[in-house]
Parts: sequence; structure tokens; C-alpha cells
Amino acid sequence: MNKKYLTVILFLLVSCAFAQVKHTVTKSTITFKIKNLGINTDGNIGGLQANIQFDPANLGVSVIEATADVNTINSDNDMRDEHLKGESFFDVAKYPKITFKSVSIKHQSGDNYTGQFNVTIKNKTQLLDIPFIYTTSGNTASFKGVFKIKRSDFGIGGSSMVLSNEANVTVDLETSK
Repeated sequence: MNKKYLTVILFLLVSCAFAQVKHTVTKSTITFKIKNLGINTDGNIGGLQANIQFDPANLGVSVIEATADVNTINSDNDMRDEHLKGESFFDVAKYPKITFKSVSIKHQSGDNYTGQFNVTIKNKTQLLDIPFIYTTSGNTASFKGVFKIKRSDFGIGGSSMVLSNEANVTVDLETSK
């Protein structure tokens, strides 16, 4: 009797493992835009690594986890980039990574989804709703999310009168499946 239960449990575990669609990131872009003295300042962060197991037919077990390397921040101004890497902003010496980890993913309509993600910057975690579009073409899939963060929620940049508290972030991934 115990062998039958063990066989059924193993079958279910193997079925669930193969039901997930594992995505391998082939291209990625993380961009940000924030107003400084009323002027849009933008840049990007690279070094994205991700574990994406996404199946639109089985969102309950889908997982998206990613890290970005803040040392790669690039705003097309070396002096500003060094300032952004410093203690009052990202403090890359202590906190070199930004992490995203899905808590839940829901289908909205068509190719539109919303994920609840724990986003961690400078060891501060906030639960954010991040809408994204998921599309496929052959063996390629794309994830594109656009959202806003409040820098004060993560202790970035102090209480500046000239720097907006809200930053727009775009994450654009292409994967092979």
C-alpha cells in the first residue's frame, strides 16, 4: 500500500516539475526615469540574472525571480553614476543587487498580467504590483513591465527638494523557452 502512495506522489511531483515552462533570459533591459530639477534624468541597470518558470495555464505555481547588478548603473554621466553608487543613493558597496521575487501572478486580459513582487533595494523590501505583458513567438517569449517606485521607500537619495520621489522603471526581457 505504501509503495502505491509513493508511486502516486512521485508521479505528481514529476508531472508538476515538467509542467512548468523554464525561460532562459537572452536579452534584458532595465531602464529608469526620474525628474531632477524638473528635468527627466534616465539611465539603465544591467547584469540581470533570472529564474523564470512561467506557465500562463498554471499561474499558481509560476515563479519569477530576478536580480540586477547596481554596479552597472549608467546614466551617461560618470560623475553622476559614481554619486548614485554612493552611500546616500544605492550604496553598492553594501547592497550591490536589486532583487525581484514574485509572490503571486494574475491574468488580467489577453497578454496582460499583474504580478505581486517583493522588491528589495538596500535591504528594504516592498511588495509592489507590477503589471506586465507576456507574448510568445516560436521559441521566444517576451516580458515587459512598466511600474513606479518611491525612492523614499527604499532609502534612496534622502529627502531631496529637487529630486522627485517617484521613478518610472521599465523591465524588458526576451527569453528562450
